Amino acid sequence: MKIGLETESMHLWFQNHKMDIFSYIDFARDLECDGVVINIIKDFGLDEEWGCLGSDEPSHLKKIKEKLDAYQMYCEIDSKGFNQEKFEKIASVASILGAKIIRSYVPLTDKNKKVKNASDGAYDDSKITTCFDKQDFLSANSEIKSLIPILEKYDLKLAIENHEYQTSEDLLELLALINHPNVGFLFDFGNSMMAYEEPIKACKNMAKHTISTHCKDHIVFQEDGMDYICGVPLGDGNLDIKGCLDILSKCGLDRINVEQCFPYCATFKREVGTGGVKKLGEGAFKLEKPLFNDLKAMQYYYPQEVSMECLERLLQLQKEGCEKSVKFLKNLVKKL
Repeated sequence: MKIGLETESMHLWFQNHKMDIFSYIDFARDLECDGVVINIIKDFGLDEEWGCLGSDEPSHLKKIKEKLDAYQMYCEIDSKGFNQEKFEKIASVASILGAKIIRSYVPLTDKNKKVKNASDGAYDDSKITTCFDKQDFLSANSEIKSLIPILEKYDLKLAIENHEYQTSEDLLELLALINHPNVGFLFDFGNSMMAYEEPIKACKNMAKHTISTHCKDHIVFQEDGMDYICGVPLGDGNLDIKGCLDILSKCGLDRINVEQCFPYCATFKREVGTGGVKKLGEGAFKLEKPLFNDLKAMQYYYPQEVSMECLERLLQLQKEGCEKSVKFLKNLVKKL
């Protein structure tokens, strides 16, 4: 099984200009990864249109492709939404880079909320919490269907992610409405937790339709009366990563992409019990302690909003965590 590394695994390095896509590919190669997943969503410090990719300028893409080819690495693209005009541009970029899979998700946000801090969603509005409307979610099927001619034109597959709000059952309903071989799932190992669903349950439901992954680990903690899901390096959390790998490999998946969301915290997005988990304290939802004493949960992702000292400390922890995560996954994969 091949192992890829998603750029989100080093988000602090990209957002604070400590790394670009070229040095990132070198970093992934140094960790002996087989591929990279490039997140093109805008955020603090990133290109407005192309995120960690930086640009869709032809000479820039050519240099990336040459580096990928030299290292014999695969590439995937992570985007959001299903705007047809933007997706055509993404598909063209994917074709140049040799990427065959584009991840996307149904973006949910509250457009009425006005925020000014990065940690509240000032740069990525999908971080602004809203209410889940199932019918609105399922109505995205028509927009996704409109992309099928583009997928066929470029010989691409679209991987729809379970992205914090949706249970696996919600996603299966959406996929049934689309019903096309070029559209499947990206199974994110941890995102179902935000909908109170055990990751292993989501994996079992999604596995046979899964064409890509975000492999991560989580803990849950409470702070100031709030419950949080928190990303940690692989092996430091309570997800049954091995169990998920076993399920996915038996369904024929031949690559796993590490998306180490550390440091990162998220709130629960659905009502208690939505995905079957009715209380915290067991399994993936075992309660742990917060990671840092000098940062609040929603400051983990953007520590520069607190101080440069916090940023420098978390930059180093993120790099070490990324190295640890890839090593941990490699050891598990060897045992499959």
